[in-house]
Amino acid sequence: MTHFNPTSPIGNAAALHAPQAKPLRREDSALLRGAGCFGQDVVIPNACHIAFVRSPQAHAQLLGIQTDAAMQIDGVLAVLTSTELGQHSLPAHNPLLHVVQDTTFPLLAHDHVAYVGQPVAVVVATSRAIAREAAGAVALSLHTLPPSNDFASTDATTRTQHNSGQMPTGSTHVVQAHIQSPRVSAMPMEPRACSAMLHGIDSDVDVKSPHHITVWLGTQTPSRAQADLARVLQIPTEQVLLISPDVGGAFGAKASVSPEDLLTALTAQHMQCHVQWVASRSDDFVAGMQGRGSVLQGRLHVNAEGMLEGLWARLHFTLGAWLPFSAVVPLRNAARILPGPYALKHLDIEGMATRAHAAPVNIYRGAGRPEAALLMETLIEQAARQCQIDPVDLRLRNLIAAQDMPYTTPTGEVLDSGDYALALHTACEQFGYHAARVEQSERRRKGELVGIGMALYVEPCGQGWESARVTWHENGHVTVASGAPAQGQGHVTTFAQLAADILGCEASDVDVHMGNTALCPAGTGALASRSIAIGGSAIVQACRAVLARRERGEALPITAEEKFTSNEAWSYGCVIAQMRIDIDTGTPTIERITWVDDAGHVLQPQLVHGQLIGGAAQGLGQAMLERLVYDDQGQLITGSLMDYAIPRADNMPPIDISSMHTPSPNNLLGAKGVGEAGCIGVPAALMNAARDALSPLGEFDLQLPLTSEQLWRVLSTHFEKETP
Repeated sequence: MTHFNPTSPIGNAAALHAPQAKPLRREDSALLRGAGCFGQDVVIPNACHIAFVRSPQAHAQLLGIQTDAAMQIDGVLAVLTSTELGQHSLPAHNPLLHVVQDTTFPLLAHDHVAYVGQPVAVVVATSRAIAREAAGAVALSLHTLPPSNDFASTDATTRTQHNSGQMPTGSTHVVQAHIQSPRVSAMPMEPRACSAMLHGIDSDVDVKSPHHITVWLGTQTPSRAQADLARVLQIPTEQVLLISPDVGGAFGAKASVSPEDLLTALTAQHMQCHVQWVASRSDDFVAGMQGRGSVLQGRLHVNAEGMLEGLWARLHFTLGAWLPFSAVVPLRNAARILPGPYALKHLDIEGMATRAHAAPVNIYRGAGRPEAALLMETLIEQAARQCQIDPVDLRLRNLIAAQDMPYTTPTGEVLDSGDYALALHTACEQFGYHAARVEQSERRRKGELVGIGMALYVEPCGQGWESARVTWHENGHVTVASGAPAQGQGHVTTFAQLAADILGCEASDVDVHMGNTALCPAGTGALASRSIAIGGSAIVQACRAVLARRERGEALPITAEEKFTSNEAWSYGCVIAQMRIDIDTGTPTIERITWVDDAGHVLQPQLVHGQLIGGAAQGLGQAMLERLVYDDQGQLITGSLMDYAIPRADNMPPIDISSMHTPSPNNLLGAKGVGEAGCIGVPAALMNAARDALSPLGEFDLQLPLTSEQLWRVLSTHFEKETP
């Protein structure tokens, strides 16, 4: 692994070829003119269209499938079940944690169903509308079985634990928290879509013969999706061309293939025709991969001087009915990240994940990082109130010191660089913390419920490898091909400027290829805030290789392909939020947010700011509005935007953001991740602001989301008890 060198051409601004004015995002022109190509925009002449017959029950025996009525509809070509398509299973999950149960799960239900929305049959028709109509005409014979809802089972699919020394027994102060983090929807603007075009279709070719196939799929992991498709189709990986077109948001929900993606390609192979599938918003609500879903319990031990002595935590995450590739990541992350940025040696952390008869849960922007921050920062502020120490002072007494970096935590993680105390001081100065506390006291005397909450967070950002191929052409133009795709982050802009700065050309002379397995080297993908730190470093490495060969006199064109491998870079930051709660209605108003983030060396400040604001919006949504709710029978009752609230423009408060730039030594750019920070720090800060607002009345067991109904009930119950 090569480390960041501040004197290299990427690390020392003076050594760079002098950049021109900040470039506009190269992606924006086509998107603003409606010239982008998203999954639903893919047009394949003479393609068939499919829709899925889905289970209406969460748990049942599948006794029969009646297709006669559907087949009588004009334009219906076939209704395919596991009998016709064969019994195929979903890909294996990432074995980051040991799994003790058999997690094999079928693409199409065969003899039982395990969640509402599970695909049971595929309807093939000449149009999307006909396919959907016919899917509604298929009747299922089901014998209902009792469903197991989230957290109802203690039969763990996987477990993790971190223990370091004995927990103290005589601490002066012990605070505890019990927090439920409900399931949420990733809610990308673009629902899922998949198109499969079969090449070399010939009526004389046996239907079982494998053919080269092109699949258009909005995915964060094109190479892995390509391999998953090849496995199901039983053809060599290189015979699958995977193209990820423009992607209208992903946030982890498009990091793993879904049953519908694989069944689209499998149907094309079986029917020997081109096939297209487009999900509705309802499809994504009921059957798409969801996020969060955990119960967090913690107990923090503090001595009389306000020093942290020990942390006890029990984490329970839900997996849903089947395990996407990264299903165990949220549990693993939450457990290993605790106790966050604090120098706390004694830990007793245990976590488990269990399955349920509900839609699958996958990584969602943050993936365990928000849960760790939420639990730890809630405990920190409770401890400050109990110790009667200002929460800033309590944190300063316990933060890991900058001079101790790199720092090995009790869970074995290595924090690479950072100055947590400086981030806290900077945020407080930017917020006007001391003046705000004075103003808060004055407003409280007038009867207002006003809270100031803060949260510090750490954010591990990707590890492993990424690839890049760089070609310097005879005409001076450059082509960069990255193994990391994009879903709106602006990678084309960043990657082009990166290559231009090293090779000494204009960014406009650099073409960038991503998300096409024929044009790009195999890669890991765009997830875990890794694209710039690791993917960008691979581009730097390839550009340097090209430049070195050119300087040795080699003639153009020159092509170099490189793979860069890295340990994790750890971003961090501090969020401070101010909230007022209406004493009569419980309505919360977020008055302002101040935020200091350290993402290391920043290449494109404008793009970083956009990532931070977008993450803050989703973090605010989780904290204040969003919750997927299942009833006792496993039915989703928040399955539309009439029932599931997401942030609107008028929900967003003023957000004052500044950045620190402590480079990571673990990659060539000194970069750290930035995409998930808002979902990590903002919910914890808002939780603490709400609890601080109510603290004059007592300590209350608030849960997410912090709705006006919940806050009103807390206030009503309190005042009822106070009334003689």
